[in-house]
Amino acid sequence: MKTVLTIMAASLASSACVTAPDGATDIAQANERRIIFADEFSGTALDCTKWNFEGREFWVNDEQQVYVDSPDTIFIADGLPGADGGALVLKPLYRPGEDPRSDRKADFISGRINSQGKFDFTHGRAEARIKMTDHVGVWPAFWLLGNDKWPDTGEIDIMEYVGEKDWVGVALHGPGYSGETPLVDKYIFPAGTDVTQWHDYAVEWTRDAIVFEIDGRPTYRVTRPMVEHYGRWSFDNPKYVILNYALGGAYPVKTNGIRKPYAGMPQGTVDAIKRGEAAMYVDWVRVSAPPAASD
Repeated sequence: MKTVLTIMAASLASSACVTAPDGATDIAQANERRIIFADEFSGTALDCTKWNFEGREFWVNDEQQVYVDSPDTIFIADGLPGADGGALVLKPLYRPGEDPRSDRKADFISGRINSQGKFDFTHGRAEARIKMTDHVGVWPAFWLLGNDKWPDTGEIDIMEYVGEKDWVGVALHGPGYSGETPLVDKYIFPAGTDVTQWHDYAVEWTRDAIVFEIDGRPTYRVTRPMVEHYGRWSFDNPKYVILNYALGGAYPVKTNGIRKPYAGMPQGTVDAIKRGEAAMYVDWVRVSAPPAASD
């Protein structure tokens, strides 16, 4: 069955911004934890009091896309099955010739947003309800990043997907454990379940441990001594939230070994992107303060 989405239109030149109620008060009343940041993505466009758009200057990891602030790549959709109201959509598109950087020559555009300068936090719970499409070599992610030099101020990867639909990864990066970090885990979904269904991806972050969860079940725990075996614990400083949809690059290549037609990305995925099939859907993002007694 073909799903038809009602897309809330943004401006033609860039992604429109709104200031919308986020429902945090209602969520907090139903939750013992105090909600300190929330976006239900139920407005007509992205709330730019909470989010920034990444631009064309950003490039890492030999990724095959250029990030643009466009309603083609970042928008709110209504009527998505399983979503509670609207959902954020990050969508890669085949747009050769749009990349101004000759050293990159990306043939694709995509979307990336972050809360830097508008919201960050130290310790607590960050979670998002997400579903993704099944395409080899894509690289959507939900993660937290420190505000200063990488990797010194730490990175918490809550969910990374590189196009094998039966698993997602998590990781920590910091001084002495960045890049090829030893602090990484892959979660294999139970039979009959995969990334194309809605899942709640979360992290519980405290002074002494970081615990990753999927659908409320812990999947991987990293303690301060585990981190300090490799380097300095870099998780007592503020971090902001990132949602992005990358294509190809270092992690997909290491997973699938594909080099052509693009690093980490086969022709089948390119064709799917051309047909408009690839996307990351985010029903909501919520950040809770630590329990009063624990932090």
